[in-house]
Amino acid sequence: MSEVPVTETAGGPAPTGDQLVVLDSVNKHFGALHVLQDINLTIRRGEVVVVIGPSGSGKSTLCRTINRLETIDTGSISIDGKPLPQEGRELARLRADVGMVFQSFNLFAHKTVLENVMLGQTKVRKTDKAAAEKKARTLLDRVGVGAQAEKYPAQLSGGQQQRVAIARALAMDPKVMLFDEPTSALDPEMINEVLEVMQQLARDGMTMVVVTHEMGFARSAANRVVFMADGKIIEEAEPNQFFNNPRSDRAKDFLSKILHH
Repeated sequence: MSEVPVTETAGGPAPTGDQLVVLDSVNKHFGALHVLQDINLTIRRGEVVVVIGPSGSGKSTLCRTINRLETIDTGSISIDGKPLPQEGRELARLRADVGMVFQSFNLFAHKTVLENVMLGQTKVRKTDKAAAEKKARTLLDRVGVGAQAEKYPAQLSGGQQQRVAIARALAMDPKVMLFDEPTSALDPEMINEVLEVMQQLARDGMTMVVVTHEMGFARSAANRVVFMADGKIIEEAEPNQFFNNPRSDRAKDFLSKILHH
């Protein structure tokens, strides 16, 4: 079991209300391909879960089912005790509670950085403009791009754009943040500036599910590492346990390939 952050009810067993995201026997096919096979995963409030594994193991699909960007065939997913809604207004509300940061930054090119971060607040959360702008500026400062507020995304580096995307997701006050390989489209020198923002979020107690190839981040920021291969969760453990003493041959093989280059 990973440690419960101090803000939680540390000391006793975690109450069931502490379970923020619960995937129960989740299956997903793309045609004949069984991409998620009987996935059972519980993410507690304030926990940072890093999902790693070889390409094609189902990591991104897993991440995308949590905010219903991908539908599932069987099983159930609930967030904060409520099952994922099918569509419509409820789904929009759910997506506001589940922040998502993708490989590609998905910013609106024709809107300024500030407008990008204000948009969800005014449209979905119905925040008034002045409050939305104040919050947007605070968050842009927090991720280190406050000076870029009036620029358009194309005028920013990839690392800056990704930090704006993080600010935009945070602006909705999400209960959980999903990161789907957030640094894989970035030049090497920009990766750390994004990971640092994510490290800080982890320290601030944000519940996070992170699909990444960045093993340093997994070691330092994760409460728990989930290792996937061929659509299954092969093992999950605390980072020290996983990196120093993986139980499965599949994980040993994966780590030997990536850690000894």
